Amino acid sequence: MASASHRRSLRKRRTLIVSAAVVAAGVGAGAVVMNANAQAVDLYHQTLAAKDGWASSGTGTTGGTKADSAHTFTVSTRAQLVKALGSATDTTPRIIKVKGTIDANTDDSGKKLTCAHYASGTGYALTSYLKAYDPATYGRSKLPSGTQEKARAAAQKKQAANIVLKVPANTTIVGVPGTKAGISGGMLQIQNVDNVIVRNLTFAATEDCFPQWDPTDGADGNWNSNYDSVTLRGATHVWADHNTFTDAPHLDSANPKCYGREYQIHDGSLDITKSSDLVTVSRNQFTDHDKTMLIGSSDSEPSGKLRVSIHHNVWKGIVQRAPLSRVGQIDIYNNYYDVTPLNGYAVQYSINSRAKAQVVAANNYWKVPSSVKVSKLLSGDGTGAIKGSGNLVNGTATDLVAAYNAASSKDLRTTVNWTPTLTAGLETSASAVKNLPTTLAGTTGAGVLS
Repeated sequence: MASASHRRSLRKRRTLIVSAAVVAAGVGAGAVVMNANAQAVDLYHQTLAAKDGWASSGTGTTGGTKADSAHTFTVSTRAQLVKALGSATDTTPRIIKVKGTIDANTDDSGKKLTCAHYASGTGYALTSYLKAYDPATYGRSKLPSGTQEKARAAAQKKQAANIVLKVPANTTIVGVPGTKAGISGGMLQIQNVDNVIVRNLTFAATEDCFPQWDPTDGADGNWNSNYDSVTLRGATHVWADHNTFTDAPHLDSANPKCYGREYQIHDGSLDITKSSDLVTVSRNQFTDHDKTMLIGSSDSEPSGKLRVSIHHNVWKGIVQRAPLSRVGQIDIYNNYYDVTPLNGYAVQYSINSRAKAQVVAANNYWKVPSSVKVSKLLSGDGTGAIKGSGNLVNGTATDLVAAYNAASSKDLRTTVNWTPTLTAGLETSASAVKNLPTTLAGTTGAGVLS
């Protein structure tokens, strides 16, 4: 049950219910869930509403709502969070309330850990690594191998042991209102489990101390990092709602260049891969990031999975993958995209459909500066489909697929093999979505639920 500080009088409950109904009428499914007696359900026991995206399919997504008092935790440190999560194979329902910001780069006593700590004892040093794999001497035809690559992998393994937080099935993780709840420097790993809810949290500064150099990645090579803020791998029935994802405080503009390429320490914000399925991503804010949301880790992933709904999210200062979709049936509706360059992040594209993905993009709103061509808002490999309708660019109805195809040699297909039906809160006009980041800012991102 909610703590006393979050209880409401009957009058307040009635007021809140009315307010939720107004929000639902104006901007989609509201944050408050009502039971059969028309009383508000506390934040920690809320479940995904019926027909609210793919995660409501079948058994729906209830997270840890059935948790008993012994499996209801309030945590404010990394050590407490690890203890509350328990074993990744324990399916006992649990509710985890995150109070304040948890720094994942700390030890069990709360001591701050740095990249130097993780590298200690492994033999890794960036200067030695750069010398060992300089393309001028090592070449560009193969991945690094040998002493320094082994040392890098060992240091990365030490960091992963500390910052990768494994979430078991039947779990709800929610930020406590009014505490600036979030996880800094960590990765929630939701892998091969079912029925997880993640809400009201800010995920920031998820950074890899030890990116790997890949000279074969692209014409000039690239530095590739591990760790998404939230990663789904073979997960089912997951609801990610009212969270904020950001690179801050270390933005990509602060990354140095090594071998002439950006030394990239960030990976994804929220990646949905390895045949994950039945996922709803709603009312989140994604900002200041490059490779933001990957759906499907490989073009060869089997069909029949990767069914994801993405609605009422705000994307601002995002370079690409909003999302990049492979294989699955992806429903993207009522999102707000501001592709104005921000803090050094300039858009390459918003939505990519490849590997025969079946994307429906309806009633989304794009704010586009004159420096960005509308034809650049979509992307694809010639096999993916995007069925677009009702999308607005700066308030004007725009056929984004036609604009892309007119400028591309690899056309996006315009028909899909399915029709969305799980669309609770769908705005029939994208004009209502225009206000998501302004007058209706209290409906998206972390810290707004109560």
